[in-house]
This record gives sequence, C-alpha cells and structure tokens, in this order.
Amino acid sequence: MIPTSPRVVLVLSENWTLIDPREPRRLVEVARIAEDAGIDTVMLSEHVVLGPSAGAAGVMGNPRDYALPGNQDPAMPWPDSLVVASAVAAATTTLRIALAAIIAPLRHPLLLAKQLATLDLLSGGRLVVQPTVSWHEDEYRALDVPFRERGARLDEHLAAWRASWRESPATFHGRHYRFEDVYLEPKPARPTGPWLWIGGSSVHPAVRRRLVEHADGFHPLGQPSDDALADLRDALRAAGRDPASLEWIGGIRGRFPDEHAPADLDEALEQVPVQIARGFGTICVKPSQFLDDPSQLPAFCRRVVSRVQELMA
Repeated sequence: MIPTSPRVVLVLSENWTLIDPREPRRLVEVARIAEDAGIDTVMLSEHVVLGPSAGAAGVMGNPRDYALPGNQDPAMPWPDSLVVASAVAAATTTLRIALAAIIAPLRHPLLLAKQLATLDLLSGGRLVVQPTVSWHEDEYRALDVPFRERGARLDEHLAAWRASWRESPATFHGRHYRFEDVYLEPKPARPTGPWLWIGGSSVHPAVRRRLVEHADGFHPLGQPSDDALADLRDALRAAGRDPASLEWIGGIRGRFPDEHAPADLDEALEQVPVQIARGFGTICVKPSQFLDDPSQLPAFCRRVVSRVQELMA
C-alpha cells in the first residue's frame, strides 16, 4: 500500500476561502473531482472547538494560508473530519482518505477505534489515520481532558487500538484507560488496522518512538532538518525497519503577493523536486492557497497531477 512516488494529496480542510464552510457536501464534490483527476489522497484535519488563544501568535496575514499553532481566528470553521470522511468514502472508490491529523486524546480510545474501524471498512481499506496531540490548551480545557497528559494518552490510544483491532476479546491496562475482555466488532479492513501516519512540529524522541513502533508513514509539520531525518532513518534501521518502507509525506506552500491574492501554483510546484530529493515522495497541496474560484478545481487538480509528473520525469 505504500505508494510509488510521487503521489499528490489534496487538502480538503482549511479551504474556507474557497468552499463555503456551511456546505460541507461541497467538500465531497471536491473529493470526487480529485479522484477523477488522478489525485491519490484527500486529507482532513480537525479541531473540535477553538478558544481565545487560537490566534495568540497572530492571525495569518492571508486567510488562504495554512492554519498553524496559534495563527487562527477562533471562529475559523472546522467541519467534523470523521463525518466528512464517511461521506467521501461513500462517494469515491479509489481515493485514499487521510485523517491527518485527528486529536486522539480528546476521545476515549475504544470509541475512536470503533469509529475508525467502521470508516476503514466503509472505504474498503482506503483510510489513513494520523493521530496527534495538537497544541491548543483551550480545546482540551473545554472538553475536560488534561492538556499535560496528552502525549501519554496518545501512546495509550495507539496501544489500545492495536489490541482492540487485532483481538477479540481484547484487554488493555494503562494509566489513563483500562478495559477487560471487550469485543470491538467489526474489525477494520486490515488485521493491523488503518494505515497510520505519524508526525509533529519536530522529530522529538516521542515522535521518533511512535514512528518506529507504529507508523506506515511520516508526515511532519514543516520542514525537518537533514540531521533530524538522518536520526529518524537510523532509528528505523536500528529497529529492523527499512526507511524506504515508510511513506514520506511532504508538501508545497504558496508565496502570497499580498494579503488579498492567491499564490502562483507553478512557482510553488518548483518545490517538488527538492521535496523528492529529500525523500518525500507524497506531496500535499492546499487548493485555496492558489485559487478563489471553485469552478477552476477540475483544471487545478489536473494541472497539479500533470505538473508533478513533468517535474519528476
């Protein structure tokens, strides 16, 4: 299932300057357009709620830019990614659906394991999951989940998912979650569960450990240093894993001429060969960075696919 390079991921979240956020069914239409154009994957991220500190680092200058930690208007719309992904799964046949990222510690691991298993079956095994701890303390506080425990809770999610997806009955004893002799049925499409990406804002020891122990793919936020990538490859080899067996997910970002206009797509796509040279064979593209007219999406998707192929020829 690890794709042959290069592959294109179309970001469905964060396109509120392009797609009316009160019409999430239009995201499903975009997914169908992407599939028809030869896009490999669509990607959805999430927040359940945002609080006042969402824009503490300064709201993004151009609203077409990526949502990053601390740069978001608290009113920024985030449709529920699991619900949208279910609709996309029902409306497509070959497109991978990546929940990248989903904030696992905000939920109980058995509840999320059941939802992900069902979605994986609904999609015919096309689901990719990137669990994360996220960064927004207001969100954790609103949902009554201890923010300082989020890393430990994510680790227990990963272990609890593995147990409940592979075995019936399943038992798990952790510090934060415990269950005995539970039957989580039906199981996902694969015995090991949906495909897992792991990433973060840096390749710190916990991220590296999760990658080595659980990941099918590496999807960082931003650009890791060459040293960080070398350390990760060394850790994979030390654990008996071939770094080439992982999917390495990179991306392009637009350079906005001002705060009111989209970026130039062809200029941004020139980043692709550099990404590939660093080992990132899957490339994420967010359409609202480059266009404001949704009627241009079919041509946009075809252009991205063809240009990426040209750049790598």
